[in-house]
Amino acid sequence: MTHPPGCSFCGKAAAEVRKIVSGPGIYICDGCVSACVAILDADAENPAGDGGTSDVTVPEWSAMSDDELLGHLPRIAATAAQVETGLRDRVAELRDRGVTWARIGAALGMSRQSAWERFA
Repeated sequence: MTHPPGCSFCGKAAAEVRKIVSGPGIYICDGCVSACVAILDADAENPAGDGGTSDVTVPEWSAMSDDELLGHLPRIAATAAQVETGLRDRVAELRDRGVTWARIGAALGMSRQSAWERFA
């Protein structure tokens, strides 16, 4: 990766946060982890009784203005690029280990040829 990753959730750059934790092609900052812990703690203290769901929801895209929705696009595109980079890095590691294109393709639900065309 040519630049430090940013948080896939809030969009802050690595330099703007104390710590970034990586996942499979995504990243989360310490601030977002703290928010998640607070949500889970609140849920544990006051269970909703509905199978563990909470009142926290993803923004309703249809209710956003065009400008609000357009404002989300760069962050979503950056997250998609991070995930793609993570996928490519893992495929490269598998190839370095001698794993065949057929096995990689099968793991991704595609043919050997499709895997090779996408990642070679």
